[in-house]
Amino acid sequence: GPGRYFDLDVSGIERVPDAPAMMVSNHSGGTSIPDVWGFGFAWYRRFGTSRPIHPMAHEVILSTKTTARFFGRIGVLRAGRGVAKDVLTTWRRDLLVMPGGDLDTWRPYKDRYTVQFGGRTGYARTAIQAGVPIVPVANAGAHETLFVLTDGQGLAKRLRLQELTRAQVFPISLSFPWGLTIGPWPHLPIPTTLRSRFGTPIVVPQMDDPDDDTVVEVDEAVRTAVQGLLDELRETR
Repeated sequence: GPGRYFDLDVSGIERVPDAPAMMVSNHSGGTSIPDVWGFGFAWYRRFGTSRPIHPMAHEVILSTKTTARFFGRIGVLRAGRGVAKDVLTTWRRDLLVMPGGDLDTWRPYKDRYTVQFGGRTGYARTAIQAGVPIVPVANAGAHETLFVLTDGQGLAKRLRLQELTRAQVFPISLSFPWGLTIGPWPHLPIPTTLRSRFGTPIVVPQMDDPDDDTVVEVDEAVRTAVQGLLDELRETR
C-alpha cells in the first residue's frame, strides 16, 4: 500500500467533523494521482471502512472501461453536481473534491505550492445546497514525484482539447520511466513523503438556491484556507 511505498505525514485529521462533510483539496502529481492514494490511505487508517469517502474524478480518469470499473469499485464518482449533492444529502457520506482538476494536478513544478482552482466554484454551491461543512485540505509531496515543465494551456487551446475531452491542459513533464513526456501520461511516482494537512472546518449557510455572492464568498474562504495550509507545508518541508 501507499503507506509502505510513500511516507505519509498527516496532520489535523482529528478536525474532521461528523459525516457528512466535504473535503476540498488541492490536486498534485499528474495522472497517477499519488495525492489521492495517500489521502485515501490516511482516511481509512483513521476512520476504517465504516466511514467511506467518495472522491469526485475528472472524466478523463473514468474514460476507459477498465479504469471506470476499477475506480468505481473503490467509490470514485464522476464529477457532477447532482451526484455530489446526493452523496452528501441522501447517502449522508463524505465527499472529496479537488476543484482544480487537470489544471491543478498539472500545474508547473515552480507553482507546486500555489492553489489553482481555475475559477471553478461548483463545489461551493453544492456544499451550500447540502448544508454541510467544508474541510480545507492541502497536500504536498506528490508534485515532487514528477517534474512538470508547463501545463500546456496554450497548446491545449490550439488542439481544441476542451471541446474534445474537457481538458484544459496538454502538459510537458519529466518523469519516470518515460523521461520527457508530452500529454497527460501516467508516470511511476518516485518514492517521496506525501504530506496532508487538514484545516478547521468552514461552516457554510444552507440555501436551496444560493446567490452568486454567497458562492463566491464560500469559495474565497476555502481557497484562502487551502492556500494557508499549503504555505504551512512549504514552511515545514
